[in-house]
Amino acid sequence: MTIRRFLAALPLFPLTMLLGASAPDAGVAPSPAVAPSDAQTLAAAVSALDADAGPVGARALVQQVEAARLAPASPATVGLSPDAGAPLAQAPDAGAAGAPLAATPPDVSPGVPAAPAGQGLDTHPVDARALAEALATKSDVSFEPGMVPPSPVPSREKAPPFGKMQGLPRAQDLVARAKLEGNKLVVKGGKSAPDQVLTIDPGLQASLTKIMQNYQVPYGAAVVLDPSTGRVLAMAEHSEAKPELRGLPIRAVFPAASIFKIVTGSALLEAGVEPETESCFHGGKRSLSERQLEDTDRDGACYSLALAMGKSANVIFAKMTNKHLSADALKRMAARMRFNREIPFAQPLDVSLAYIPEEGFALANTGAGFGDVYLSPLHGALLAAVAANEGRWVDPVLVEPEPFMPLPEPEPVLTPTTAHALTRMLEETVTHGTARHVFRERGFQVKDAVGKTGTLADREPFRDYSWFVGFAPKDHPRVAVAALIVNDPKWRIRGSYLGREALRLALERIPAPVEVTAPAGAAGKH
Repeated sequence: MTIRRFLAALPLFPLTMLLGASAPDAGVAPSPAVAPSDAQTLAAAVSALDADAGPVGARALVQQVEAARLAPASPATVGLSPDAGAPLAQAPDAGAAGAPLAATPPDVSPGVPAAPAGQGLDTHPVDARALAEALATKSDVSFEPGMVPPSPVPSREKAPPFGKMQGLPRAQDLVARAKLEGNKLVVKGGKSAPDQVLTIDPGLQASLTKIMQNYQVPYGAAVVLDPSTGRVLAMAEHSEAKPELRGLPIRAVFPAASIFKIVTGSALLEAGVEPETESCFHGGKRSLSERQLEDTDRDGACYSLALAMGKSANVIFAKMTNKHLSADALKRMAARMRFNREIPFAQPLDVSLAYIPEEGFALANTGAGFGDVYLSPLHGALLAAVAANEGRWVDPVLVEPEPFMPLPEPEPVLTPTTAHALTRMLEETVTHGTARHVFRERGFQVKDAVGKTGTLADREPFRDYSWFVGFAPKDHPRVAVAALIVNDPKWRIRGSYLGREALRLALERIPAPVEVTAPAGAAGKH
């Protein structure tokens, strides 16, 4: 949709703040008065906020917006009429410096969902920072669902959202409420509600839970699903630190880390970069600097894009993002992969928020997995399923549908060619990359597995986020998985171990399809 339709449809919290007067000490020129119905004028106003007239000026403004949000909330409410774009209601002091405005819309426009209840984050209709930068970049930008975060994206370094995570209430926790009946988990209905039969495999669920309990993981979650149908076969979790905590598989408070390289890699492939395309680098294992984006004599190693995926080479991904991708291209790929968008599910599922900057180094840093991007374990398994499903997105299913109910049609998000190339890149993780050792352990191999690891840590307090997402077998996928462990400084297992076990145990319980061949003598008979 065009920017005019986007703004007309979106209950927009930061609109009045974007148009409000600047604080004297903010170093930003006061913005001119702008009619909210004129989206082009709004974009020009945001661009004119500073002599720099770009993301820098937008960021300066957004600092005011975020500072204002820390002040006591005003009873004022501001919205935009979906047909005329005129203000619905406005307090007399709306737009004054330091006066925060809160939107309380009756609903949200399609494709721009509000963050679900229980996410435990400060939720407003949109991320002011991302919207302001997008508007300041160009005046005639088209927005698709998911390109602007539906709520402010927390800073990974300054305010990790894990610390504000809330547990899933039992009333919403279908897995916790389900009782074993035969070989099925069943949630009993009420007087007028039918029973709900879950897609969960009770044996697989118990096995994965026991692994996490035996290794006393501080926080852990494992998700297994059928990539072709979206049926969730396991959604296991355990917390030694908080045994009463529930809901880890559906919470999007975990940094996506290098799992986001799946999104970046897909965008690079669609931009024409081949898996065999090489780039040279030095350093960058734990952090990046702007100098590393330039080719220098210090670049002592050269990797192909495929090997860079397998070894999770941050500098390669940053350099290729800087060279081949625009912010718009990465935003669109992330949106297609369901970041910043609601994913339909039988119980509350957090929106995986992703802030993708407009600037060169910040954009490259995000493409390498160091950005403010968050992911739930269930969403992680769905990312792996896209490649397994030849580029098609399938929504997750937790409750067995009635026989007469049609299943939703898969949505193509990658071409089959791109999906196959992505699979080749993910195979490098297991054969030559960061997960090769755990997948080579004698007696525990998983044939033809592919995947991606991710690791990132919070400093204060220390938390080590360890991811694995993947699927197997690569040519005829039967299961897709995601495993996440949040470790203390002393740890017992990492996400790659739990992910391998999820693949191995799931494949043991899901036999390979039997190939039926016609007898040799039947050839040519009718």
